[in-house]
Amino acid sequence: MLEIDVEADEEWDSSRPWAELVRGAAEAAIAESAYLHLAETERPIELSVRLTSDEEVRALNDTWRDKDKPTNVLSFPLAEPEQFRQAMVAGPELLLGDIVLARGVCVAEAADKGISVDHHATHLLIHGTLHLLGYDHLDDETAEDMEAREVRALSRLGIADPYKVAA
Repeated sequence: MLEIDVEADEEWDSSRPWAELVRGAAEAAIAESAYLHLAETERPIELSVRLTSDEEVRALNDTWRDKDKPTNVLSFPLAEPEQFRQAMVAGPELLLGDIVLARGVCVAEAADKGISVDHHATHLLIHGTLHLLGYDHLDDETAEDMEAREVRALSRLGIADPYKVAA
């Protein structure tokens, strides 16, 4: 059972259904992972998402990655792949981890791409969830695999491939 905690700062439009958007992104990412059973287990699986300012993300990026600048999304995994494989076994809540999105960076990137903030935020949430599930893009092979999973997850939600160059 996927439990999601969403905390959105005031600068994120409070009229948007962020909890629904986050749930859809997380479920789509899980469906495109090697851990499909995470969506079906009775064991509580928790994901925490913070929608915040560029400044807060800059501070986190500086503290945890030694990069003194904002970035679009940060992921902080709390579980290991072995724990995912054992998620069907009764046990305490499994904490996937935390995802943090920077409002200004997200809005600027969406504008540059000519897409809605909702669609770009969904992409970033899928990307972040895949990181929590152990996927990465450190080399060409893993980057291609992760990108393909993102594209399939976005397609599940009716969102176009963000990597295709518009003609």
